Amino acid sequence: MVPEYLDKTSSERRIMEIARTIRSSTAKVVLLIMKPELVASLFMEMIRTNTSRIWIASDAWSTNRILAHMDGINKVGDIFGITFVGGKIPGFDQYLRNLRPSPGGFNRFMEEYKMLRFNCTPELQEYQDCLTQSSPSSCTKPDVPPMKSEQACSGLNPEEADDDYLTEEFELNEAYKERVGTYALAYAIRTLLKCNATSCPGDKAFPPWKLLQVLKNVSFILDNQTISFNENGDMNDGYDLVMWTKHKETRHFEGIGRYLISENKLSINLPTHNNTVPQSRCSDSCTAGFKKNVLNVSCCYNCVKCLAGTFSNSSDQQDCQQCQKGTWSEDGSTQCQRIQEIYLRWSDGHPIALVTSAVLGEVLLLVILIVFLLNKESPPMKRAEVKMSCVMMAGLAVSFASVICFIGRPNDALCQARQTMYGIGFALCVSCILVKSFRIFLAFLACDPEKQHRLDKIYKPTANIITLTSLQVVICALWLIFDFPKVADTPKISLNILHQCDVGAKFIGFGIMLSYIALLAFVGFVLAFKGRKVPQEFSETGYIIFSMLMYLFVWVCFIPIYIMKSEQSATIQASAILVSSYGIVFCHFLPKCYDVALLRTEKGGKIRERMSKMLHMRFRHIDIVHIDVGVSN
Repeated sequence: MVPEYLDKTSSERRIMEIARTIRSSTAKVVLLIMKPELVASLFMEMIRTNTSRIWIASDAWSTNRILAHMDGINKVGDIFGITFVGGKIPGFDQYLRNLRPSPGGFNRFMEEYKMLRFNCTPELQEYQDCLTQSSPSSCTKPDVPPMKSEQACSGLNPEEADDDYLTEEFELNEAYKERVGTYALAYAIRTLLKCNATSCPGDKAFPPWKLLQVLKNVSFILDNQTISFNENGDMNDGYDLVMWTKHKETRHFEGIGRYLISENKLSINLPTHNNTVPQSRCSDSCTAGFKKNVLNVSCCYNCVKCLAGTFSNSSDQQDCQQCQKGTWSEDGSTQCQRIQEIYLRWSDGHPIALVTSAVLGEVLLLVILIVFLLNKESPPMKRAEVKMSCVMMAGLAVSFASVICFIGRPNDALCQARQTMYGIGFALCVSCILVKSFRIFLAFLACDPEKQHRLDKIYKPTANIITLTSLQVVICALWLIFDFPKVADTPKISLNILHQCDVGAKFIGFGIMLSYIALLAFVGFVLAFKGRKVPQEFSETGYIIFSMLMYLFVWVCFIPIYIMKSEQSATIQASAILVSSYGIVFCHFLPKCYDVALLRTEKGGKIRERMSKMLHMRFRHIDIVHIDVGVSN
């Protein structure tokens, strides 16, 4: 922006700043909406610094002949321009070549022009005489006006002399604009005064705003061209496109097309001597992975990245190629890659580790089951209640088996099986632990006989386990009916497609299932914690506390990790199932096996004797059978 109010010094300084901005910019095309005088100053700086660009001229200077003839104009680069009205007045160029006043008339401007152009001055006459008598080098040419014709002092009558000076030195299109403006005003006044073929009866004392109002709505045909204006006073027709072609050391203006506003159409009509469209490198070459984005009204283009699913493997591609089926590409790719499906594959390392851990867990449970059955008459096994322990191991076996359902490409059946197997199997195991905790609570902490008798009615091991597990079965059944786990909707195509199970809307069923197991574990932990001071030689309190603490710790950590790492949900949940299941195996069953081995030694015999004495001394009022199986006589 160069303000009009700047003085010459300030204007020149601003022009220098603009010139530096242009030179430092990567832009190839510069649009100049400036007065011709400022454009001349800018071009002089461009010529001085040997800077070349593509220039777009506004109508203010698009046909300025002074700029076209300035020294070094061919060094600034290609110049294109637009002009609102283009054309030549019919017969006007012939009129300028043969300027004559109308018959019987007098034209002071014509007389002054011809005297300046063709009249012979004394200095010029002296110079002409010198040329006829001596060599040109010995004659001094007088300081005459630049428009003085060579025909001066040739003996012709100045008022009768003619030449092509006006048609060659001045842009006649400028005169055409005045012609259009004059006709527009004439039509507007004619409309305002309501003129007919003979008179104009309208009010001649009209204010200027009325004429402007009518002028905006005027429409007429001039030289086979419709002239009209919009509400802003701009022409509705269109713009002429002008190219500054090089002619020796100057530039000539050539119309190369039009932009029609009404049709929103650009047409290029090259001169007959120029059969190629002007080519200009106004954009950088587009590398592979990009395509040209060419506007329908521009000869330049932008480089745009190929969208995902498309590619370009060479430079300056007009369009990107589509990837074949089974392949995909990211934005700006030069080639397509085969789509990778992500799930826990049987051949990968992590799934192999999960399956191996699950199988080892099953084998370990089988070994423990054999130990329990072979030693079912030993005191540790009687305290552990072999039948209830077998039920616990069955639940754990189902939990270990559920890990297998996490491996392989998921489907709806596997998604439902993995959750229900774990939910019901582990609930069965924890229900048994809760019943054991309740038994200890009754035997050792319910000192009030009346209260003990009331709670004794609740303690029905088989019924309790069936009831608690059945509630989990109902929860899983409702989950499968109303919002069952299923394979997640196929995501949008990308290089990696993740196949995983969706546990349902907002994790409601999944959350209730896990919360129910956590509730059973927490109640069992609380009941066992109340009996923590019971002698460890004959109590399972410590085993229950540690196994339930481990379970609660694992699943409390699981929830935030599961939410934050949703793309690895299968691996995280399978790992949590294994850790919590192994926690019960190591904290609950293996210590029992250790007790069996310990009681077979000499030390074990002493322990048995000491245990028997402690039982009879501390719990003389309770039958031993009541302690072991919880059945009061």
